[in-house]
Amino acid sequence: MIEIKSVHKSFGDVTVLEGVDLSVKSGEVVCLIGPSGSGKSTLLRCINGLESYEKGDILISGERVDRHSKSIHELRTKVAMVFQRFNLFPHRTALQNVTEGPIYVKHQNPQVALERAEALLEKVGLAHRMNAYPDELSGGQQQRVAIARALAMDPQAILFDEPTSALDPELVGEVLAVMRKLADEGMTMIVVTHEMGFAQDVADKVCFLHSGTIVEEGPAKKVLSDPQHPRTQDFLRRMLNQGSEVSV
Repeated sequence: MIEIKSVHKSFGDVTVLEGVDLSVKSGEVVCLIGPSGSGKSTLLRCINGLESYEKGDILISGERVDRHSKSIHELRTKVAMVFQRFNLFPHRTALQNVTEGPIYVKHQNPQVALERAEALLEKVGLAHRMNAYPDELSGGQQQRVAIARALAMDPQAILFDEPTSALDPELVGEVLAVMRKLADEGMTMIVVTHEMGFAQDVADKVCFLHSGTIVEEGPAKKVLSDPQHPRTQDFLRRMLNQGSEVSV
């Protein structure tokens, strides 16, 4: 469903992605792991068309991603993105945040959008908070609203950019639980994460990035329990020392 072929991306003289190749099948969950600055978030932004790339190709269901093309807005409805910092509209309720895209981007009937939003907020465990504003919600609740907002666009895939990194530790579990449920339902997902336990339990495939390249890729349990590349081994050892739940 998502095909990444020899993608290169630089910011000025700094090379961020250097020949990245990755295929993601429909219904597959792929976790991108690696140290900060390895290019994980930039790769997601290129897939979603938020960043351009200089070389290579990114294809979504056979259509090339080009942030300057007329079709980029339509492509972004197919591949939604959930960010670290929620990005909710502060002056709109949870319900209004979820209906915004379907009504104003997809021109959906407002009543249909409203009913769908209510169902999605119930799905993420927030039916009782749908009329609350973002500053009345915890970080975990805001992130679950952001996930509901992404789902409201009926995407073919969702990109998650470290969705729990801005949360207090006690709130991480409620967001991961929603993501596990989506994975069980067959949602195609690419997840940048430092939650190794989640990656080990939920991902079909794990890719370890270092200095803008994928240096190790394979089935999640294989990569995380028996890494072959020395850099992957070192990274996972550091994560284990920091208390991440993964068997190495």
